[in-house]
Amino acid sequence: MGLFSNDVIIDVIDILIVSFLLYKLFALMKGTRAVHMFFGLIFLFILSIIAQWADLIALNWIISSLKTVWVIAFVIIFQPELRRALAGLGQNRFFSRFLRVEETGAIPEVIKACSRLAEKGLGALIVFEKDMGLKNYIETGTKIDAKISAELMETIFTPPSPLHDGAAIIQNDRVIAAGCILPLTQDQRLSTALGTRHRAAIGLSEETDAIVVVVSEETRAISYAQGGKLKRKIDINTLRTDLLKNFGLTSDEKKAGAPSAA
Repeated sequence: MGLFSNDVIIDVIDILIVSFLLYKLFALMKGTRAVHMFFGLIFLFILSIIAQWADLIALNWIISSLKTVWVIAFVIIFQPELRRALAGLGQNRFFSRFLRVEETGAIPEVIKACSRLAEKGLGALIVFEKDMGLKNYIETGTKIDAKISAELMETIFTPPSPLHDGAAIIQNDRVIAAGCILPLTQDQRLSTALGTRHRAAIGLSEETDAIVVVVSEETRAISYAQGGKLKRKIDINTLRTDLLKNFGLTSDEKKAGAPSAA
């Protein structure tokens, strides 16, 4: 009787863990095109159980033959979601205390640069690297590796600079590269009014944990993308507050990092 009880407990734990993992995967894919594929795979999984239970030999053989293909298809189809899930694991508080990025120097300089660029009607695409490395995207641009300053950011994004159309990527308080190419989002639900910079910002934030700040050349509005979502037309104070909050700075650090009023 005791052995039976242990088996039941193990089975319940097994079911709960699998259910939790499926729920988290669904939550990551909710609102994306991959959610329909997710339900398709669930349907095939249920069909395989029915085939085994009802002893449907032909159907069971076909489904068993496709098991290896299922695994490969799952990885290919859900590559962005799986990448985001692993990045989310790295953002866990336990790991973040070892990976925390100090941005007290970078944030006020970016704030000043965005304000000045918006006033001049110049577009910009600025990436804050967090826990997930951006080496693949850095290599598409021109290596700079210079201490960040508002003046440097303005120079990069002022035409006819050859780097003004790409993205500038920031690590800690340094501009690592500029003129970088970012992946465009494939979300078909986005407004057609959003330009290439905004779509690139969303695209990178879908695949990594980076925060991407956008200054619109047409509207002079400031926005930022994070986790596949775009927060549009925000003021400088909101941008400063959100950036500081995202990098986990304390109230004392906020005061120290806040730029003086122009």
